[in-house]
Amino acid sequence: MAQMNYLTQCTFDFGALAQLPKVLKSLGVTRPFVVTDAGLKANGLLDTLLAALGAAPAGLFTETPANPTESASAKAAEAYRAAGADGIIAFGGGSSMDLAKAMGLMVTHEGPFERLGASVRGMKFITKIPPLVAVPTTAGTGSEVSPGAVVILDNGRKETFVSAYLVPTAAVCDPELTIGLPPALTAATGMDAMTHCIEAVLTPVVHPPAEAVGVDGAERVGKYIERATKDGSDRDARWHMMMGSFEGALAFAKGLGAVHGLSHALGRIHELKLHHGTLNAVILPHSLAMIGNAAEEKFARLRRALGLAPNADLPQYIADLNARLGLPASLGAMGVTTAHWPGTRDYAVSDIATLSNAVPFDGDKYDDLFHRAL
Repeated sequence: MAQMNYLTQCTFDFGALAQLPKVLKSLGVTRPFVVTDAGLKANGLLDTLLAALGAAPAGLFTETPANPTESASAKAAEAYRAAGADGIIAFGGGSSMDLAKAMGLMVTHEGPFERLGASVRGMKFITKIPPLVAVPTTAGTGSEVSPGAVVILDNGRKETFVSAYLVPTAAVCDPELTIGLPPALTAATGMDAMTHCIEAVLTPVVHPPAEAVGVDGAERVGKYIERATKDGSDRDARWHMMMGSFEGALAFAKGLGAVHGLSHALGRIHELKLHHGTLNAVILPHSLAMIGNAAEEKFARLRRALGLAPNADLPQYIADLNARLGLPASLGAMGVTTAHWPGTRDYAVSDIATLSNAVPFDGDKYDDLFHRAL
C-alpha cells in the first residue's frame, strides 16, 4: 500500500538564501546551530551564509567528514547542547545534511545510536528532532527533502536511518551556492540525482506522483548536466540541476534499488573514500542492463524523457554520458578490487534500498552486478 507524504517547506530560486532569517523566524528558531564542512569554510561560502543570517549563530560545527560518522555526529551533538541551540541549519552537500540529521537524533534520543537504524527496524523509535533547515550547496543528494541519513557507525558498519521525522522542516535552495562547484563534483553529484530519479521510477512500489516527479527530474538532469559541468557559471543549467536534485529526492519516497544497495556497501571501504554519486554513476548502467525487459514500459518512459529513440540502449546512454562527463568507467578505476567484495557483499544484500529494486535482488545477483561494474 502506497504511503504518500511531502513534508518540506521549500524556498527555491536565485537569491533564496536571503530568506533564511525569515524561514528561521517562522519556525521559532532564535539560536540556530550551523553544521557544515571545512571546505565551505575555506572557500568562503560559509561567510556567505553567516552574512545572510545577519547575526552570529549559537554554534558552528565545521568538521563534517566526507562520509558522516557516528563519532563526528556525537561531537556535533555535544557542541549543540553546549551552545544552548534551538534549531539546526545544515549547510553543504549530503554529508553535512546527513550529519545534521544524525546530530538531531542524538540530542533528542537516548540509548545506543545504532538502535535507531533501519537494518534493525529502529524507525519505530524515532520521534521529533529539533527544527532543521537544509541549505544545499550541491545538486545531487536531495537530502534537503529526504527522510533518510547514512552514517558510518563506530563499529564500522554503514547504517541508514529513515523516518518522516528526519525530513528537514524547511529547505532553502539557492542555485547561486552551486556556481563555484568544480566540474568533477558537478558531474558526480548530478549523476547521483539522475540515479535517484531513474531508480525511483523503476521501483515497483506504487506511487504515481513520485514516479511522475522522477521522470521530470531525469529529463531535467539529462538536459542540463553536461552544460553545468562544462560551464559552472551557466545559471540556467545550475537552476535546473538543483531542481533535478530536489525532484530526485521527492521521487525516491517511492524507493531506490540495487545501485544504492551496492554503492552504500562500497562506501564503507574507509581507505578508498569513494564518492557516493560517482559510485552510483558507475554502477547504474550495469544495473539497468540486468533489469532489461522486466521494466520495458518504464524504460520507454525514461527514453522519451531523455530524448532517446524508442529502441535506444538506455544502459549504453548512461555509460556514454558518464564518459562525456569525465567520470570513471568502472569500479576498478576507482580503486575497488575483488578483495573488497567479501567484506561488503552482505551489506549490499541487507541494504534497505535492495528491498525496492525493480526486480528481486539477492546475493548471487549482487555478485553479478559487482563484477559487471568492476
